[in-house]
Amino acid sequence: MEEELMAEKRPIISTGGRGPAPAGKRRSLPMAARYAINALLVLLVLVVGELMIDGGAITRYQTSVLQQVGVYIIMAVSLNVATGYLGQLPLGHAGFMSVGAYGCAIFIMRLTETLGMTGRDIVAGGPLVGLIVFAGVVFGGLCAAVAGVIIGIPALRLKGDYLAIITLAFAEIIRVVMLNIDDVLGFELTRGAAGLTGIPSYSNFLNVFLAVAVVCFLVHTMMKSRHGRAILAIRDNEIAAEATGVNTTYYKTLAFVVSAFFAGVAGGLYAGCVGVLQPANFGFMQSIEILVMVVLGGMGSMLGSVLSATVLTILPEALRAFSDYRMIAYAVVLILVMIFRPQGLLGSYDFSLSRVIERVMNRDFPWSKRAASDGKAGEEVSADV
Repeated sequence: MEEELMAEKRPIISTGGRGPAPAGKRRSLPMAARYAINALLVLLVLVVGELMIDGGAITRYQTSVLQQVGVYIIMAVSLNVATGYLGQLPLGHAGFMSVGAYGCAIFIMRLTETLGMTGRDIVAGGPLVGLIVFAGVVFGGLCAAVAGVIIGIPALRLKGDYLAIITLAFAEIIRVVMLNIDDVLGFELTRGAAGLTGIPSYSNFLNVFLAVAVVCFLVHTMMKSRHGRAILAIRDNEIAAEATGVNTTYYKTLAFVVSAFFAGVAGGLYAGCVGVLQPANFGFMQSIEILVMVVLGGMGSMLGSVLSATVLTILPEALRAFSDYRMIAYAVVLILVMIFRPQGLLGSYDFSLSRVIERVMNRDFPWSKRAASDGKAGEEVSADV
């Protein structure tokens, strides 16, 4: 008799049809399948973009805008490492961008001159050109990383406003050095205020898009590793992280140097996009614009940085017909977002395609959870009655 009563009280669990999969039997994608899905998605977007450019659906001007979108995505994602993940507030990111831009451009210009290659050879492409561009971009990133080490070791001993002021000062020092280094060396290197001209157009949709994909992948994998968890621990509570054995000085410097390296990579691609470099292009406002992209998208959200960098790069170009009012519209958009979404567009949320696929596999839909919670509430009410 007791067994019959217990059987009546037991809830009936159904694993087929509707509702999420029961606990302990949740299906998940293997890591290899996740990487394969993401690689296929990146390849699909790349192929569609190349076909639209080759077919004339995207003009040359629009292609140059897309390249700049990719450059600023890398800048926003790289600054997010130091600002969103590490929790610091550097204001000298444009300085690292300028170091990478000048380093990459000078490297490629000198190397192509040595090899007897012209600008047309660079535009025509080929395996040798691809190798030269790759080496130049990495060289620019390494130059920026060295600058990051020089600046980061003394600067990261400070916090908050003091760190912002000292990184801003270092960025201004870099800009002044770019202006006057030719007079000190006695030969032309950056060409000072006249600007570095004659840079071949080595940046295109293909290499910029691949750079964006690689940078996002590297930052994502780093933050999922034990090094990334240590960086996040420092952001959440530096004293507690240090008490548990985290080498805070090492990991703060690591995050700062990685951020500087990727900023240098973006600067190298930027030099190939614009063709002319001037120190005035890497001033204080450039650093502020990049910081606005990170804050607007959400500090700690890679997808937020990508979306905000895309919107804030395309929006001024889309409003260029309203030249008298476009910057007002730009400012109004920022004000509205800061009023109604002070945590940014996405906060700390990051999109995961594999997580969405796993929810579909397990029938883990929001409406299923609501239906289950409503049913549970109804059972509790009937039990009380």
